[in-house]
Amino acid sequence: MTDSANLDLVRWIYAAWERGDWSSSAWADPDIETVMADGPAPGTWTGVAGMAEGWRDYLSTWEEYHSEVEEYRELDDDRVLVLVHRIGRAKRSGIELADLAAKGAALYHVRDGKVTRQVVYFDRERAFADLGLKE
Repeated sequence: MTDSANLDLVRWIYAAWERGDWSSSAWADPDIETVMADGPAPGTWTGVAGMAEGWRDYLSTWEEYHSEVEEYRELDDDRVLVLVHRIGRAKRSGIELADLAAKGAALYHVRDGKVTRQVVYFDRERAFADLGLKE
């Protein structure tokens, strides 16, 4: 069984991010909806500029932040779930993410080769609950 184009797209996005390259938004639909479901900067943003603002808000709370992919799960023809382990330190408190629940998730809705919606979960258990999945 070969991987789908949607799964390949999400893997490509994360490969760039793991290299520290956040510069491309070519993968995003112009009207993308970005949802930070929980965590230090929850909210919803629309469009590529909104997505950038949401990520800036989220990343501004951390030092040396990055995430490592643990698993990709293709849920159906339109959705890919990414299970991640986050690494970083809170700027204000200095608390290491490793000392918190550092396992998160992100859900990508893909249509016609573009991500139309991304939902980022600080708490992986909430992602599973929202999606009706079991770990």
